[in-house]
Amino acid sequence: MPRDILLSILDLARWAPSGDNTQPWRFEIVCDSHIAIHGFDTREYVLYDFEGHASHMAHGALLETLRLAATRFGLQSAWTLRPNCPDNAPIYDVTLTPAEIPEDPLVCHIKTRCVQRRPMRAAPLRPEQKKALVSAVGNDYSVFFFESFAEKLTVARLLWQNARLRLTCPEAYPVHLAAIEWNARYSADRIPDQAIGVDPATARLMRWVMKSWKRVEYFNRYLGGTIIPRIQLDFIPALACAAHILLRPERALSGILDHVAAGMALQRLWLTADSHGLHLQPEMTPVIFRWYVQAGRQISLAPEINDGAIRLAGQFQHLSASRPNDGYAFFCRIGQSRAPRSRSLRKDLRDLMLE
Repeated sequence: MPRDILLSILDLARWAPSGDNTQPWRFEIVCDSHIAIHGFDTREYVLYDFEGHASHMAHGALLETLRLAATRFGLQSAWTLRPNCPDNAPIYDVTLTPAEIPEDPLVCHIKTRCVQRRPMRAAPLRPEQKKALVSAVGNDYSVFFFESFAEKLTVARLLWQNARLRLTCPEAYPVHLAAIEWNARYSADRIPDQAIGVDPATARLMRWVMKSWKRVEYFNRYLGGTIIPRIQLDFIPALACAAHILLRPERALSGILDHVAAGMALQRLWLTADSHGLHLQPEMTPVIFRWYVQAGRQISLAPEINDGAIRLAGQFQHLSASRPNDGYAFFCRIGQSRAPRSRSLRKDLRDLMLE
């Protein structure tokens, strides 16, 4: 098939979500029916990419987005994980074949899907919306809704404690510093500060404080430096939404293929939400910290961070009535709101291509 069709498919696929807009993939057109996705992960320098799983889920979201994009051109896609590739550099071989299939209705939501970090309306989800979200993820996952005020308040308290760990963890500081593009409404490879979800005065203070870890420590210890960001970024948004959603696999995730499949499911969930006029914000840090706890791995050299993560994992399990070994794939809040005026964009396709 013509190269311009392959480029058009990839130009849509690149809008898949990834943690902090890292876009952990590069594209290679092998021949007119074969695309190789060269994945990578950020585990060596990003605390939140535990064993590369967050990146693997992003790879899954990309593969699902590519599958949907291909239907616009009457093509179906199939992919395999290339044998003998390391987990930190997987290669996914995608083949495209003509098929008499209509364009998937989710295709038109690929570019409009985005993160809403600001408060949303608390209007409950309608039964047909919940049914569509459950149907979107397939039979391998259960969808739990936390939608009463009491449940949202419990989640708000959980996120309040989680945010304290996140903002006082020394190992998380360089991740946060690298993830934000300041004085920006849009960003091609990071999160623009105007999309973070804080007011302009708090954003200016955050930028000044985050210039050094010593400043962060001083503000946290003596001036309650985490309080305002936790209120604006975690507590208020947790209450100002229709519900929180937990995507739980029927069996615990294990290895790259399970996490890729989970990423495919979460992208279908997210696009389906957009198709129903809903916005979504991932709340993945509690899930990722729980992965550390389940594996018996330390998050930080600071003992209080690890102890706090263990307590947080127990509270999360109690909230969801789950067992310590049950798997979690995705946690988010959802609701109706105006479209965000600031958002992450993507790198140009030419910057993502391998020759």
